[in-house]
Amino acid sequence: MKKLFVILFSVLSVNNLFAQKTPFELSNGQKTATYQECVAFYKQLDLKYDEAKMLSYGNTDSGNPLNLFVLSREKIFEPNKIKDLKKVVLLINNGIHPGEPEGVDASMILARELLENKTIPPQVVICIIPIYNIGGALNRGSFSRANQNGPEAYGFRGNAKNLDLNRDFIKTDSKNSFAFQKLFNTWKPDIFVDTHVSNGADYQYTMTLIETQKDKLNSTLSKYMTSNLVPHLYQEMKNSGFEMTPYVDHIKETPDDGIIGFLETPRYATGYTTLHNSIGFITETHMLKPFAQREASTYSFLWSMVKKASTDAKVIFDLHQKANEEVAKQQYFPISWVLDKKDSVLIDFKGYTAERKPSEISGQPRLFYNRNLPYTKKISQFNHFIASQTVEKPIAYIIPQSWERVIELLKINSVIIKTLKKDTILNVEACYITDYKTGTRPYEGHYLHTGVQVRKELMPIQYFAGDVVVYANQKTNRYIVETLEPQATDSFFAWNFFDSILGQKEYFSAYVFEDLAAELLKSNPALKQQFEEAKKADSKLNQSGSAQLNWIYQHSNHYEKTFMRYPVTRLLTNNKLNLN
Repeated sequence: MKKLFVILFSVLSVNNLFAQKTPFELSNGQKTATYQECVAFYKQLDLKYDEAKMLSYGNTDSGNPLNLFVLSREKIFEPNKIKDLKKVVLLINNGIHPGEPEGVDASMILARELLENKTIPPQVVICIIPIYNIGGALNRGSFSRANQNGPEAYGFRGNAKNLDLNRDFIKTDSKNSFAFQKLFNTWKPDIFVDTHVSNGADYQYTMTLIETQKDKLNSTLSKYMTSNLVPHLYQEMKNSGFEMTPYVDHIKETPDDGIIGFLETPRYATGYTTLHNSIGFITETHMLKPFAQREASTYSFLWSMVKKASTDAKVIFDLHQKANEEVAKQQYFPISWVLDKKDSVLIDFKGYTAERKPSEISGQPRLFYNRNLPYTKKISQFNHFIASQTVEKPIAYIIPQSWERVIELLKINSVIIKTLKKDTILNVEACYITDYKTGTRPYEGHYLHTGVQVRKELMPIQYFAGDVVVYANQKTNRYIVETLEPQATDSFFAWNFFDSILGQKEYFSAYVFEDLAAELLKSNPALKQQFEEAKKADSKLNQSGSAQLNWIYQHSNHYEKTFMRYPVTRLLTNNKLNLN
């Protein structure tokens, strides 16, 4: 019946050729599919093949649904059943930056050929997001990628809210991110690939690669990735004619002085997926290579990944499960990282000689890469990161129910939450924010907090029925810790979720408080002694009457206890709580 409908559909459709060829192929590699063409292509494959299914996961900021195209040899499209059958799930994300569309077209061709040739591996279910940033794809033009060699027209980096979606995975300002997280936590992919185009230096390679930063990834997965998966992909790409190099993030002006690994914190796609123990890759084709060549290299990488996922399916599935088990039991979690500038390795690099010539604009010397002088030589790669701050997990985190957005994101990320059945006082460890730095200009709609310092205190706090308890014994522990610990690089605090606690709500009138302050010092000798010592230690305090009055106020019972107190607290003892 399904195939009969396809025949009827093809007869009625003015685009029946489109079901066979992509706009990329029909234009001899000059064009990339529009959003409408891309969705129509996958829908026709869905109609034609029982092994394919087009799904949607809620609206994006553009008003269009986030689509997912699934290829399953056994025609099984229920994620839980797929996991029960121990199949590897490979998720390919395209068009997060729609001006970098190679993956869009490569995935269309890959999906069609796997279906037409009946070569979907039985051990792997392949999930493809046709275009993630739909709003950006609809904002189509030919000039926003000034340094890029084709295609003729393409989408824009910002989404319908002008957000860079590859900075939005933790803060989730976009509906796109919310839909992605729902999709991701439904399918729980073992491997994730995000397709991109690079900017930067010129060199001989068409494809560069970022893999999940090895020191941040769970050690069980990292060992397999670095010793087996990544070397295999490099060899496969070389065999296909698209030899790869690590992503070229150079330390100085040119790659000759060395390159550094990419530290993908959870704001980025692969930083987010790492929190869920998914091995992540970012393909970065070179902007100056012809579009058709960039698309071909992306196709080669995706096909290599499909084959390897099939060959190693049991290993990959088992390692993912083992990593989940290890994270649930893990006691200490790094929450920030720094590059080890003393640790590097030499890698072969095929570049072009960097030279200087007078600028036609200014007459001043300018950099250019001389393609007539290619070279192959050893350069340094710095790719070892050290945990600069580590925290011990608590028994649980307690979150007042008023922080609904935080609780909502925890739920969608498969975090198991409990709620208090009745009002209760709990002895918890609370953090007071003692210092932080905030950017002077907005970054992706936020004034990001960095350099956060805290003071921890054990104290009793009143909680109410419905307040949330999150136990830190889950496979989602990394997501829990790296979002709820205020000093983590991409914590919810860093992204301004809790900024209302940074404003004092109650104050005093000096002429009224003067008499009360004097009485407080008379009745409390210990406070008076502390006050005198503080004045001796601080000349500014000693010389300012208003500062002294404020000091007494801050050290009295009149000062609000919740000012600068981070609302998420840590339960350090295994209390028997009455929970829903």
